[in-house]
Amino acid sequence: MRVLWASLIALLLAAFPAASQQFTTLKGHGGPVMGIGVNTSTGQVATASFDNSVGLWEGRTPVWLEGHEAAVNTVLFLNDTRLASAADDFSIILWGADGAVTTRLEGHKGKVMDLGVSPDGGTLASASWDGSIGIWSLENGARRFLQGHEAPVNAVSFGHDGRLFSASADGSIRIWDVETGTSRVLINQGFGVNRIVLAPDLSWLAYGAVDGMTRVIDPEEGHALYDFSLDRRPILSLAHHAQTGQLAVGDGHGYIMVIDTQDWRIARDFRAMQRGPVWALAFSADGQNILAAGLSDVVYSWPVALLDTFDPAGQAGRSFLRDPDEMPNGERQFMRKCSICHALTPPPSRKAGPSLYGVFGRKAGALPDYPYSPTLETADITWTDETIDALFDIGPDHYIPGSKMPMQRISAETDRDDLIEYLRKATAIKEN
Repeated sequence: MRVLWASLIALLLAAFPAASQQFTTLKGHGGPVMGIGVNTSTGQVATASFDNSVGLWEGRTPVWLEGHEAAVNTVLFLNDTRLASAADDFSIILWGADGAVTTRLEGHKGKVMDLGVSPDGGTLASASWDGSIGIWSLENGARRFLQGHEAPVNAVSFGHDGRLFSASADGSIRIWDVETGTSRVLINQGFGVNRIVLAPDLSWLAYGAVDGMTRVIDPEEGHALYDFSLDRRPILSLAHHAQTGQLAVGDGHGYIMVIDTQDWRIARDFRAMQRGPVWALAFSADGQNILAAGLSDVVYSWPVALLDTFDPAGQAGRSFLRDPDEMPNGERQFMRKCSICHALTPPPSRKAGPSLYGVFGRKAGALPDYPYSPTLETADITWTDETIDALFDIGPDHYIPGSKMPMQRISAETDRDDLIEYLRKATAIKEN
């Protein structure tokens, strides 16, 4: 009833665009959405997904940008005609206005988790789990890698003066002189720092950490200014809208906290997701809506002014969000180990992995139009009860070394048997 009432309110207020925006959803990705970017000039939205793709949205209609070979973690508008994305395939892609790959930036040796662009628009910085920060010229492609953190780097942000701030799983936030490559530790808070947001005027820096710390500090000296830590962890996403002074915080419990940075108070604390974390956050260009994504393949956009009237998203539930206790064991194993990447329906699919429809008796790497790894394309494997059992018994990285399949093991033989029985029925080709 609350959702219905909120929807009616939103529809009524939609007649007055200056006062409100509507609740909307962006649907079409084949896996969880890991990052959201908003073009502050045009309002256009871009999304980065576990399905290896970037979605570029015109209203609620997507154009799919395909080029990455693994989950895409972040997306960033460089200007009105240029977009950058970074992924688990260790690469960064620069996209043109027509959605074509214009440049692929390579050199990292680990997942690339975040991107930042310099104030003059000429330099891109990348945060990687290889422990380095990539510095890329957007004019000639020249690259450098800054070393200093002792663990994966999760986030980067440029200040208006050209200095770079970075956050790492080593618990530290560093300040870098990009020209010289030198840095100093601003703080070391003990637990990994996942996200940072820097005020445009460099008056404050906000960070969110693994232990649930949500703090605002002085970006020169590192001393604490404000603490908004609650009993929820980890902090997984941050977003700032400078014109309206809103700072949003997303956590592992599915909440979005909105902080008013003009008087530094919690303006709203909203249970956004029925289940799971808030992976990605962004404000609409005008700051009236907040966009968020979690475990499902949907991006939700709520009017900030009406947040308190909505129930958590995802109550209807995608199949992979159902209660495991409601499923037979074979289906439960599939949902836990396979459903994020693989569809059971005939191709095409927007999932990151190939469809499993008709998989029994099919040669590995043989589904038309799917970009398999060279390892799988040349593997002498046919999918049967025995080969699927072996795949999950020792894990893909041992059974087919070099494939793109993530490490997944099912150690109990009875669980593997139940999975195979479920797949036999669920993937069977249906006669017309």
